[in-house]
Order: sequence, then C-alpha cells, then structure tokens
Amino acid sequence: MTALRLLVATSDATASASARNDKVMAIAEFLKNVDPNEVASAIGLLSGEPKQGRVGIGWATVAATVDAIQVPVELASETVPIEIADLDKAIEKVANTHGEGSSGQRRATLQALFERATPAETQFLRAILTGGLRQGAAAGVVASAAAKAYGVKLAEIRRAAMLLGDLGEAAEIASTAGSAGLQAVGLVVGRAVQPMLASTATSVSDALEHTGVASVEWKLDGIRIQVHKAGKTVNVFTRNLNDITGRTGQVVEVAHALNADSAVLDGEVLGGVPHFFDILHLNGEDLLTAPLLERHEALTKVAPQHRVPVVVTSDPAEAAAQLDAALKAGHEGVMVKGVDTTYDAGRRGKGWRKVKPVHTLDLLVLGAEWGHGRRTGWLSNLHLAARDEATGEFLMVGKTFKGMTDAMLASQTERFLALETSRKGIAVFIRPEVVVEVAVDSSHESTRYPGGVALRFARVKQYRDDKTPDQVDTIEAVKLLKTDLPAGESW
Repeated sequence: MTALRLLVATSDATASASARNDKVMAIAEFLKNVDPNEVASAIGLLSGEPKQGRVGIGWATVAATVDAIQVPVELASETVPIEIADLDKAIEKVANTHGEGSSGQRRATLQALFERATPAETQFLRAILTGGLRQGAAAGVVASAAAKAYGVKLAEIRRAAMLLGDLGEAAEIASTAGSAGLQAVGLVVGRAVQPMLASTATSVSDALEHTGVASVEWKLDGIRIQVHKAGKTVNVFTRNLNDITGRTGQVVEVAHALNADSAVLDGEVLGGVPHFFDILHLNGEDLLTAPLLERHEALTKVAPQHRVPVVVTSDPAEAAAQLDAALKAGHEGVMVKGVDTTYDAGRRGKGWRKVKPVHTLDLLVLGAEWGHGRRTGWLSNLHLAARDEATGEFLMVGKTFKGMTDAMLASQTERFLALETSRKGIAVFIRPEVVVEVAVDSSHESTRYPGGVALRFARVKQYRDDKTPDQVDTIEAVKLLKTDLPAGESW
C-alpha cells in the first residue's frame, strides 16, 4: 500500500518545478516505490485524471462537504493515513452512485475521506475531484517518468500506451514485466488506438520543405473517427477514444461492406458518411510501421469509394492546386504527409503537416468572465491556453468574446458553471477539459501572458468535444502565426 501523502508531496514538487527534467525526476522517484497494483491509479492521479475518468463533482459540493467536517485541522493528521487504494475506492464509489438519494450518499463518501485528510491532502483532493489539478504533469512528462522509474525505453512506454489507449495500464505493465511486457502489447481490433496528429505549416511549400515527396490530402471539416472491423463486429471511436458506434449508422454500414475480414481505419465522418485517409491493420497484419504509400495501397483495396482525394507530389505548384481544389469543395485545407512516414499513434508527427489558409487553433478554455450590457448574466470572455510541449503545462495566450451566438453564450454559461473550480473577480475558472476552435489573424510577442505570445483578433468557431486537452495546439504553433509587432505591445 502506498500512502496518499507521498503522492501529494510528489504532486507539489512537480508543480513547483519549472524545468521538465525536474518534474520527470520527482515523479520517477515516487513511482519506484509505488505498489505495482496501484501504479495505474497513481499515474492517473498525478496527471489529474483518475482511471475512472472525470469524477464530475462541482466545486460547491466539495466545498460544502469540507466545511461540514467537524474534525479540527490540527487533529486531521492524527487519523489513519489515506492510502492510494482508499482514494481509488472512494472515487469508484462516487462515480457509480446514481439515482434517488445519490447526492447524500456521495457527500457521505466524500466526507469520510476528507475527515482523514491532512491540509495538503485536502487541497489535492479538492483539485482531483473538481478536475482542477494543474501541475505540468502531462502525459509526456508522466510517460518519461515511468520509463525512468522502471528502466525501459520511452518509446516502449509510448507504443504500449497508444495501443492500449491507457498510459496507466502501460506503466503498470512496465513496473511488473519491463520491456518484454511492453513489447508484447499489440494492436487489438476493437480496442481504440490513440490517433496520430499533425503539426502546423504556414503553406504547402513550407510543408513540403519538411516532408519532401508527400501525399497531399484534402482536410475535411468533419469529426475524426477510427473504425474497427472484426468479422461481423464493428466499432466506431472518436479521437478521444469514445465509442460512438450506436450513433454512426452509415459508418457501420460502410464498414460491414469493406473488402476485409478485419481492419482498423482512420478517417473523418462528414454528413454521416465516412472518408478514410489511413489504415492501421488489415486481415491480421498490423500496418503501423509500414510506410504511408504502402498503407495507401492497402486502403485503396479495402475502401476505394471512401478515400479522401490524394495527390502524391514534391511540386509546390501541384500541391497548391490540390489545396485550391479542397477549398473550392468547401473543405478546410490539406494535409501534407511524407510518403515514408509510419503511423506514430498518439504523437504529433513532424512528417504530417496541416495547411489551412484561415488560421485556426484548438485551445483549452481555462475560464470565462461575466459579460456586461446585453451579455449580462452570461459567461462571455473566454480565457484561452495553448500547451507547452516542453513542460506539458497549459499557458494562457489570450481572451476572446467574439464569434458567439446567443445560443452559444447560454449553453457555455450552463456548462462552465457545472465545471466551475473557483472564482476571482468577474472570472469563473473551470476544469481544464473544454477545447474550443478559434480563428485568429495572427499572434504577436507579449509580456502579458506566460507563454510570451498573444493572439490577434481571436474569434470562436466551434467547441471541439471530440478533442481532449492533450490534443490542443502548442505554444510553438501559436508562435508560427507571429507578426513583427514589438514585444509587449498590444492590439
């Protein structure tokens, strides 16, 4: 059994460390001493996402529960220490308590936990239960720490995590079976795989400079899907690994008609119809390490009528013509992918570049400010953050109140209040889980925000419920849009 106080101390050390390597070392030292049966739970707690998923308890409920405790703070440390397993069971119980009287039962479970907590543990529990833990222990940092703690290669941890769709499970395997156990993990048809992502390029010529000969593909403005077929069984997953099979009838019909006994395909669904651009598995053979052109040949055989339009070229003019064709057809732009690239699931590959003439960014919503005038009573001005790839932290890069309809204002107000973690002045801060797509003219250097860069004329396009926080754009992607406005000057 591992005491929660050790995990909390590690969390505090991680939060106070500014350098990524210091965060990795702090977590690695802790993981070396964690009971193997608790590794998956510890990984989830350190990254702010319990293995049961988001608990979804409002900050007001947690605050009221803590306020109702009669045990003096100075005596709390004398109670029986909380173990990680205790917290795991409590979260499990709260998550599975539903129906009449469930609110009181949840409160009772939480109160029993908080009555045993030290002040430091109380603060940590508040953050975990409301989803407000922000310490820079993102998946990349935790994965590096697990690799160091268990003496395995980071690439092995990443590969297992992306095939399992679960970093905690991969770390648990590493703690007990080492490299051999991780290498034994394979793709399982029917179990979602973390999707490969793309970096940003400012133009097709810029993208081709990085990729060389490339597959230039239409980038559809749809919802990313991953389709698994195993005989007569079909599963459809979103980019954040949620199963949406029951809501994608046309996709399931297409999958049943595929020229394959078993397959895993990557694509987009638009207007209910699937459009595929990659294949990860075919008839018992994994294709993740096969070069892109080889995967394209397999995809053409399997789903020739449902492929996105593709041109293979190294000519900027030909690539630009493909971009023009995509835009005229009403799509976002193109993807430029090196022909030799493997499928690096779960990674933002440098061999894949997205090119969109209208600059858009997927950013994390940290909170929002109450509006005034005709927007009185609505949460309006969004606080937007990009991801620091070096530390895993989310850094604010600007605000926006533009592009929102009345329906959106009403909807986000209700949603944000349910996700509220704290308030300061007119700002309401929320659990870091809402991703929004914004259009921007450019960015510029700024001392106002911790990322050293700020957005210019940001406006909301849509909320991206199909994306998770670790899939938002990076600070570097924001800087790619930078103008020559002097540092510190605002628009």
